[in-house]
Amino acid sequence: MALMQQLGRTKNVTKRSNKYLEEALYHRVFKDGSSEISVRRQLNQFLKSSKRVYKWEVDDTLKKLRDRKLYYPALKLSELMVTKRGMNKTVSDQAIHLDLVAKAQGVPAAENYFVDLPESSKNHLTYGALLNCYCKELMTEKAEALIEKMKELNLPLGSMSYNSLMTLYTKIGQSERVPEIVQEMKSCGIMLDSYTYNVWMRALAARNDISGVERVIEEMKRDAEDTDDWTTYSNIASIYVDAGLFEEAEKALKELEKRNAHRDLSAFQFLITLYGRLGNLREVYRIWRSLRLSFHKTANISYLNMIQVLVNLKDLPGAEKCFREWGSGCSTYDIRIPNVLIGAYAKEGLLEKALELKDKAHRRGAKPNAKTWEIFVDYYLKNGDINMAVDCVANAISTGRGDGRKWVPSSKTIGTVMRHFERVKDVDGAEGFVEILKKSVDHVGEEVFEILIRTYAAAGRKSPMMRRRLKMEKVEVSEASKQLLEVILVE
Repeated sequence: MALMQQLGRTKNVTKRSNKYLEEALYHRVFKDGSSEISVRRQLNQFLKSSKRVYKWEVDDTLKKLRDRKLYYPALKLSELMVTKRGMNKTVSDQAIHLDLVAKAQGVPAAENYFVDLPESSKNHLTYGALLNCYCKELMTEKAEALIEKMKELNLPLGSMSYNSLMTLYTKIGQSERVPEIVQEMKSCGIMLDSYTYNVWMRALAARNDISGVERVIEEMKRDAEDTDDWTTYSNIASIYVDAGLFEEAEKALKELEKRNAHRDLSAFQFLITLYGRLGNLREVYRIWRSLRLSFHKTANISYLNMIQVLVNLKDLPGAEKCFREWGSGCSTYDIRIPNVLIGAYAKEGLLEKALELKDKAHRRGAKPNAKTWEIFVDYYLKNGDINMAVDCVANAISTGRGDGRKWVPSSKTIGTVMRHFERVKDVDGAEGFVEILKKSVDHVGEEVFEILIRTYAAAGRKSPMMRRRLKMEKVEVSEASKQLLEVILVE
């Protein structure tokens, strides 16, 4: 240990120079912010350099990347520190790597990674990571088979594996199976943690068993070791709000506040959101003041949450004031925040204010995203301006989602637009909209083609290529549409 310290390999950050800390990997990776583009750029520059890096730095950077859901850069760092820098992975590192592979490349890739691991690495950690992947992707049969395999191999099953399985059952609507798993955990002598209690309470709440929830709360207070976790009381408050038990919810929120000794930002966010759901505007503003006093700089995500809550509570003047405060001091003009007010204006029929705010955001460097255009699509559809709605759909598709995925209009939007063109017998408008849709989806589907066929028939227009188009799109239309198809075809 003494030799390691002489070489400067100590993990004690306080003993390192300011220059070292400024150049630490996690600082360098997030130097230009936490957007995926900037993180990838900084990471690539680091990987091309010969800068020495310590394993604890890599581990800490991977944790920060995972917390921000930056799975692709995290996976690249995890891979290249082994192949390019020669770092050895522990089994715990391999379990984390497996999880990253699943999130960045899909479960089949994670399964291949697991198969290729040496047998010595196939223990409860890597098995547990694979089980968690199956549970997150709702792959019930594979999850159940894997946990049985773990039991056969006598691998130690902890609360994490059971928690993953209980979460899976809750998500697929089989919450009645959760109490069985809890009893199995107890019979195996596995200590229930706060997450276990929270999933158990949620499962009972899903069956409207509030008295059962309260029995679990009492058991948790009696037996659990980590009852000081504020997230538990956030969960309890949310259950009471859903059940309409507002007085009990208020008590749970007071407990949440007491347990937020470390002034956790997420705790403040939950308090604001839940008081908002209770309709308690006074408490919303009180918590907001506490949040602002607790942090040197108020994060964009906090403003986003607060403005959304104020909009939901119909306090539009308060939301506008909060927005102006954010706009005057923000370093990054996050389009999500203007979108909340744009949506509120559109809902109130204040189109000019919504358009003005969109343009202002653009001037500040925040281009409209798919959500911005979606807000205007809904407004124009509601007000019967189909042509403007179609333009906004085209803009949303062209913009796409921030994570690189395509934006796809809802089936309700597609149906409303297509039925309008059918009603006014506008074949060209319908065909133009179909071409726009093709930029977003591989196949527009039978419903769209059936309306298109009816539009041709209503307008008295012919389409000699329609049968061939249906065949190319692999669309099978109804008998009624087939009869109309004969009418519009020209042999």
